[in-house]
Formats: sequence, structure tokens, C-alpha cells
Amino acid sequence: MSNEQTEFTDFFRSSWEPCLRAVLAVVGSPQLAEDQVAEAFAKAWASWRKVRRHPAPKAWVVRTALNTGASWWRRRGREMPLADHDLTAPGDLGDGLDASLLAGLRRLPARQREVIALRIFLDLDTDTIARQLGIEAGTVRMHLSRGVAALRRELTTTNNHGG
Repeated sequence: MSNEQTEFTDFFRSSWEPCLRAVLAVVGSPQLAEDQVAEAFAKAWASWRKVRRHPAPKAWVVRTALNTGASWWRRRGREMPLADHDLTAPGDLGDGLDASLLAGLRRLPARQREVIALRIFLDLDTDTIARQLGIEAGTVRMHLSRGVAALRRELTTTNNHGG
């Protein structure tokens, strides 16, 4: 195996799960998230010389996965319905993803979901998220703050009502 292949294999192994979690948080469907992340990793391998020099390669994969999904739905001229049955069961994609959190994320506006996914699941800083999404750092902070506040309200309400 060449050094480039070894490097990509190591990146893939260490990045698959956090990238999948981030995309799942945005799209809501485990099957769709897996398809999009797999395609993004295929594109990453095809452009590995460029991707490995990227300041945040995991963010590149997530952004590519989300763009792949958006392009697919745009070509079909409709939005994807996210029914409750699309939600993964707790633990299906590893530790730390529970159904109530994913349900709450799915109800947030798309940009808030993206910002939270990049911040929480990939641990990216505000400036890196802003560059990845092509928005200002202040806008990232606003979306993060509003999204986290909405999730907190929803999860507190859900937990207080036994749901």
C-alpha cells in the first residue's frame, strides 16, 4: 500500500463516524446519511492530494456529503420528507446519539443544523465553520446560539413530560 493510500485509510477510519454523525444530524435519515458520506469519501479519495491539504478535511467531507444530498434532491425538484420513522434508534450509529436529540435537530432550520453538526460532531471552531459554510463568524455564533437554545428548550420540555 502506498503512503497516500495508508494516509487516506487512516483518515477514513478516524473520520467516518464523526462525519456520519454530523451528516445524520442534518439530514435525519441514517440510510441517506450513510449514502451521502460514502459518496463524499469517494470524492475525497479521488481528490486526496487536495483534501489532505485542506485546513479541516473532515469538514470538507461533511460539506461535500451535504452538497451531494442537496444536489440529488434539487435534481428531483422536491424536498425530502423526514418522517419520525426515518430516525435511527439510540445507539444505532454509536454512542452519544439519542433519538430525542436527533428529533430535536431535525426540527431546527437547516443552517442551524449544519452549524451545530460541524461544531458539536466535528469540534470545529467558529472561524472554520464560517469558512466551510461561506458565512460570517458572527452568523455562525448566532445560528449556534439559537439552535442550542431551541434544542435545550425542546429537550427540557421533552424530559419534563416523560417523552
